[in-house]
Amino acid sequence: MGRVLFHFLALVGAAAATAIPSGWSIQRRADPESFIPLRFSLVQSNLDKLETFLLDVADPLSRNYGRHWSPAQVKETFRPSDETIDAVYSWLKEEYAEEKIKLSPNRDLIQVNVSVAEAERLLKAEYYVYSGEEEGDVRVGCHGGYTLPEHVSKHADFVWPTVHFAGPQKHLRRSATLDPSVTFGREGGASKIPIENLASLAESGCDTAVTLDCLRALYNFEFTPVSGGVNTVGVAEFDAEVYRPSDLNLFFQSFRTDQLNNTPTLISVEGGNPNVSGDLGEASLDIELMMGLLGPGQDLSLYQVAQPSSSLDPTDELLAALDGSYCGVSPVSGEGITDCGNKPRTNVISISYHFNPDIIDPSISPVVQRQCTEFGKLALTGLTFVASSGDGGVAYSQSHLCLQGNGTLVSGNPKGAFVAQLPASCPFITAVGATSVETGATTDQVERSTTDFPSGGGFSNNFPRPTWQDAAVQNYLDNFAPQYAPGTFNKSGRAYPDVAANGWPLVIAEGGGFVHSGGTSASAPIFASIVAAVNDARIAAGKSPVGFINPALYSDAFAGAFNDVVVGSNPGCQTNGFPAAPGWDPVSGLGTPNFEKLKDAFLALP
Repeated sequence: MGRVLFHFLALVGAAAATAIPSGWSIQRRADPESFIPLRFSLVQSNLDKLETFLLDVADPLSRNYGRHWSPAQVKETFRPSDETIDAVYSWLKEEYAEEKIKLSPNRDLIQVNVSVAEAERLLKAEYYVYSGEEEGDVRVGCHGGYTLPEHVSKHADFVWPTVHFAGPQKHLRRSATLDPSVTFGREGGASKIPIENLASLAESGCDTAVTLDCLRALYNFEFTPVSGGVNTVGVAEFDAEVYRPSDLNLFFQSFRTDQLNNTPTLISVEGGNPNVSGDLGEASLDIELMMGLLGPGQDLSLYQVAQPSSSLDPTDELLAALDGSYCGVSPVSGEGITDCGNKPRTNVISISYHFNPDIIDPSISPVVQRQCTEFGKLALTGLTFVASSGDGGVAYSQSHLCLQGNGTLVSGNPKGAFVAQLPASCPFITAVGATSVETGATTDQVERSTTDFPSGGGFSNNFPRPTWQDAAVQNYLDNFAPQYAPGTFNKSGRAYPDVAANGWPLVIAEGGGFVHSGGTSASAPIFASIVAAVNDARIAAGKSPVGFINPALYSDAFAGAFNDVVVGSNPGCQTNGFPAAPGWDPVSGLGTPNFEKLKDAFLALP
């Protein structure tokens, strides 16, 4: 169901060894006379001010609320300083002729092509040739770490000691510290259940079959676009997660006839093609829910992100397509990314995938911190990113990985420290947990956290708790959090999810038939649709899209905009996880949305 992803990264600063990644094995020492492109990704300026900049346009109390930055202003503010460029460039000039050293057009990456022997001397590293699981899948790198001089290391975020693959590879890579079952993949929730007789659902309640009408009733959501087609919303699908128009029509014939024969507008990233053979589950779920809720007056854009090379991280591909400057910032730039800032940006983007565990690890942390920063920079321009919180409770993914004392992740729900997941735990993303209608209950009653699978939630290890959620999270820690042993979870980390929406058992058309499906994969596009509808109202009123919404959601102005979920928990790692509680909690966040109240609260802002 999921696929495995590995980030091959050596350390900046002091040398340190990392494990040989799962799925790779050493063939031999690298030929000292062969050449590799060393890419130095330069430290950006003003990153310490990013949250301040965001609060200036996203805090409801700010007089600059909604005054989002232009992409040019973002680029200029965060570009590496002349001092940073000079420090790395001058150091390399001591070793190599100036014509060998290339500064990227965006002035955020320096590349020098050197022999393996030169790289080993320069970085005090040992390079090897590694083979992957597929025939012909070979690359050069160093898993043993490397060092940079102190005056250089503070100016370089990454050094990427890799070579291009000889041709496109079709698998995704395993992470250096991960059990082989760690996956990049979608959230799948509980096992799908085929629906043999769709007509019988007419007599079912929303506790046993969740349809579009159920969602409209649960979230007070009746929507007719009024912005005249100006509003934009998108959903991201990755690799071979695809849909079939015939499935959309099957769904629309039963639940949204005015959408018959309509399909999303394709935004192909790195040649992404929804017409290839692949898994129909995720894309069908996302698209049917969003097009079904929003209707024919609101176009849905589909970011179909291919992965033409196993060296590419799908997150990097999407971010680079939205922001050309990220092509230089990304450590894998030059590894095959061709779409650099040439794709349109929609106001809202829904992501129902996980890419990395949120653990402190030299092969993961620098990468995800750079990615999270980019989400924040894009949010500064007015984008809202919505992501699923995961289906593993306090463990990572449906493989239920927990962190052991030796720093490894082990699957199968063993006893261990809790593991958050990315991108949901990035503070610049709105993370969505999953709820269900209680057995025998109606849509007039507040839902509970799902029991068919544990909704993901917890605390980040890589990102500190932001100021805008301080009061809500501290209230939970002081009054409701279980007293687990020290080190079980990071109490000072960014807490998630932020909100919740229904995740089971939704009625979806897939593969020519109907199934009960769900997961936080469903919750994210549902909430993203509601944000898109809020944007539509604001744009029609002559106001900006909401952009980065988290500071507003946690503010007093939005206290009545959510249905507080107080029943349920998210077990994992041989614990009961966290219990739901009044106010914010790590299972359902602030609760499920009341669209009309949420819309009115946002319309009341400048």
